[in-house]
Amino acid sequence: MTRPVALLDAPSNLGLAPPAENREPGVRFMASRLRELGLRERIGASDAGQVVPPRYRPERDPGTGIRNVHEIAAYSAALAVAVDSQLDAGRVPLVVGGDCSIVLGCALALHQRGRHGLAFVDGHQDLQTPAVSRTGGAAGMDLALAVGIGPPPLATLGGASPLVAAADVAMLGPRDNPAWYTGDDVQRARAAMHVAPLVALRHAGMTAAGEAVASRFWNSGVTGVWIHLDVDALDDAVMPAVDSRQPDGLSYAELELLLRPLLDSGTVVGMNVTIYDPERDPDGSAGRALVDGLVRLLSFFEPPRTQRTRGTAPR
Repeated sequence: MTRPVALLDAPSNLGLAPPAENREPGVRFMASRLRELGLRERIGASDAGQVVPPRYRPERDPGTGIRNVHEIAAYSAALAVAVDSQLDAGRVPLVVGGDCSIVLGCALALHQRGRHGLAFVDGHQDLQTPAVSRTGGAAGMDLALAVGIGPPPLATLGGASPLVAAADVAMLGPRDNPAWYTGDDVQRARAAMHVAPLVALRHAGMTAAGEAVASRFWNSGVTGVWIHLDVDALDDAVMPAVDSRQPDGLSYAELELLLRPLLDSGTVVGMNVTIYDPERDPDGSAGRALVDGLVRLLSFFEPPRTQRTRGTAPR
């Protein structure tokens, strides 16, 4: 029996700084644009609707230094309910953002269901804290917050334990400067993760790197794995419609080779995709390429199996 994919819109821009005075980040249009481009029909997903975010506020919270901190906490709780309902219904949520802070709501849903791994595919490490963040955006702190680093209420969404253990994170494809991420707690968390920057992935070979990640999760004891895909992990030449551009990045072919072993392993329970900004894509070419890429990627997807034998590597 297979488990169908359900498309869930999470059009939140709460985790980003305003791109200009009196303007909101355009990632709030990502989910609707990808639907217009036929994403749901082409992947054969059921329609899980959308979780509407609170009103965006441009200022930093004076207590935590994080923009929209209380709104993100409330939105994460609401998104967790929506993700949880799809999991309860036997579906695999594909959550389309929005900015990277939506991963907190996805991780909260999984945290309530047991131990899960996180495959974090991103052009940035997202381990900033308010003390070093220039923007105060939770989208640059989301991984730190998910592993329990940062101020409440966001770092304590999981209660006494973090939403995901650092040792259950595979950070894949960052190409930013590690010097941006400071603090003993951040360094300890990073040391516990499986970290494979873009240069290391290419040195190992994408397929071999993906097989190593899939085997690591398979043998780790996690109940399942969630994939976070920030499209700024992709090559800037094919995905320039992001808020924090960098040279280089994964090609769509490399992304497929990297994630195929994990998608084939039967461990993936859901996925979120973030950061594409239609306002930065006036001719729509980047959005069309993204839909094509997601369709190809999900064609490799092996729905989660209810029974697995630990110690035996996935095919």
